[in-house]
Amino acid sequence: MKLILYSADLSSELELLFADQGIRAGFPSPAQDYMSDSIDLNQELIRHPATTFYARAVGDSMKGCGIDDGDLLVIDKAIDPQEGDIVVAYIDGEFTLKKVKLEPDGSCLWLIPANDEYPPIKVTDENDFIIWGVLTYNIKRQLHR
Repeated sequence: MKLILYSADLSSELELLFADQGIRAGFPSPAQDYMSDSIDLNQELIRHPATTFYARAVGDSMKGCGIDDGDLLVIDKAIDPQEGDIVVAYIDGEFTLKKVKLEPDGSCLWLIPANDEYPPIKVTDENDFIIWGVLTYNIKRQLHR
């Protein structure tokens, strides 16, 4: 999965009504029963403003994790990656989005796709490699018109 990267613009505030009691997926209730406050998506989604970026997912190698082509990703470069995290990795001149897997003895790092049509990537000393950031949110479009 390739990425198109964007810096996070935090210069504005976007106050939206917030359903603080949650939205029921079963029996309906009038929405106004739940609206009591507002939420700023910048404050909700971004812990480290100076090191947070957005990216647009391109491809289907992470569809098994629910990340689809066109999804908007929130990536934080200040978070130390851990086993199982989904990361943006820079390897041999390209950015990719994959899960991190370490060999139990720490001898090797793998970048694991979430689609069986793609092979895992073994990272070796010969690769030009860095973990650029950790995925914190995946934002999906539901209405496609």
